Amino acid sequence: MNIIKGFATTFKHLLEEPVTLQYPEQMKPFNPRYKGRHHLRRYENGLEKCIGCSLCAAACPADAIWVEAAENTDEERYSPGERYAKTYEINMLRCIFCGYCEDACPTQAIELGHEHQLSFTDRRDAIFTKEMLIDTPVGKAEGTPRQVEPGVYTRSIPDMPDAK
Repeated sequence: MNIIKGFATTFKHLLEEPVTLQYPEQMKPFNPRYKGRHHLRRYENGLEKCIGCSLCAAACPADAIWVEAAENTDEERYSPGERYAKTYEINMLRCIFCGYCEDACPTQAIELGHEHQLSFTDRRDAIFTKEMLIDTPVGKAEGTPRQVEPGVYTRSIPDMPDAK
């Protein structure tokens, strides 16, 4: 009797539609709240949003973020604040993709995107540097640093058009 129940279960599943997706060609849509690869954002004028405050590194429970700040000058301006992130690194082997860095950032400079295809062949490849994380300037050939007139940016968190 049990063997008949087993065959019935097998034949029932043979008639169902398969749930397997052919991965590279077909991808299952992700939840909009999915937290994937990190991105460092820029303002519309090309300046970096990161002001080098290191609040993201302080909020990271896995100690995966390292930020080294440097001072902006009027000749070379990287961000609208007094400081900018000279070095920004995330060790993706340590990151647990919790999003605390995104929540702690006062300028919304770090965001977790939807990219999920992260693979490494070497431990050094798992350390994402600022150059790997930062967005390219939109419609501009040059990135930061920028030449600005002295005294224009006096607040560490400026009132920029796309700041939230």
